[in-house]
Amino acid sequence: MGFSCDSAWRINWIKRHEKRKIEIYYSFDVFNQTRGWSLKPNIHNWRVFDNKVLNSNSKGIRGTKEYSYEKPSGITRILILGDSYTFGEDVSDDETYSYYLEQMLPHTEVINFGVHGYGHDQILIYLNKEGRKYHPDIVILGFYSDDCYRNMLKFRDYAKPKFELANNKLKMVNVPVPAPETVLSAEIQKLKFFDLINILYQPYYTKKGTFESQKSEITQAILKETAETIRGMNAIPIFVFLDGVVSKNFNEQLEPWEQNQFKFCEQNDIHCLFLRQYVAVKIKDTVKFKQSGHYGPDGHHVIAQGIKDYLIERNLFKMDSR
Repeated sequence: MGFSCDSAWRINWIKRHEKRKIEIYYSFDVFNQTRGWSLKPNIHNWRVFDNKVLNSNSKGIRGTKEYSYEKPSGITRILILGDSYTFGEDVSDDETYSYYLEQMLPHTEVINFGVHGYGHDQILIYLNKEGRKYHPDIVILGFYSDDCYRNMLKFRDYAKPKFELANNKLKMVNVPVPAPETVLSAEIQKLKFFDLINILYQPYYTKKGTFESQKSEITQAILKETAETIRGMNAIPIFVFLDGVVSKNFNEQLEPWEQNQFKFCEQNDIHCLFLRQYVAVKIKDTVKFKQSGHYGPDGHHVIAQGIKDYLIERNLFKMDSR
């Protein structure tokens, strides 16, 4: 559906709900009035994504491991935020880059806070509500460019919160997020004419320069707040840019949008890693993994390797002192 608009996403959810009777988007989703949806807790060996294995712990974090809020002594705790590319859509628990990274770095806990369909707004809310409780040493944001468009929506895979700027400060709207039964009940009273107008107008709106400037403004405000929140937790913020990891374009130079993101990170004292560039430099023509959609196990493995190398090269993690 691409970016589309709130109306189109809501209508799509209504149709899917009527046909499949699934509350949110996947059977493993659960309604969350703060973030819209989250991973259902206490999932045990569900078969999803063409027979991949999915587990979740009692807090709705992917995998079988339970994490105490207090960090264990002698452990470096890494919290990874992101959308479906971080969550690991199309792979099993032990094939995500969070899992691989923990295997590569001794004496670490790598906690996967990825949730499918999330924008940076939901990611920031999740970090504030739950992430800070785990007292991480490093917080990695798995950045994917589609998340910027999601920051402009109040309905995506399901209804969601949204940030707006008021006097240069972030203001949250559409909270608490309405429950599915509330959305379904309200649908009867909605005038479909306005939905039609919104859907027809959307292509024109997204082509206007004002849309791009608004998207950039709200996204940068959210990302800046995310970095400040991480530093306020006495943790190191690292933005890892996941776009193009499986692309056939292995140009070693940064693309224009990457240059803009690098400048933003530099200005805000945020560590940043562009994995497309890492793949181009380190692997080049020998890369052989899934070339479309979500990453397969090989894609996740190379992401983990790239993050590990970055942490060691920047002296953010010392292998020999563990």
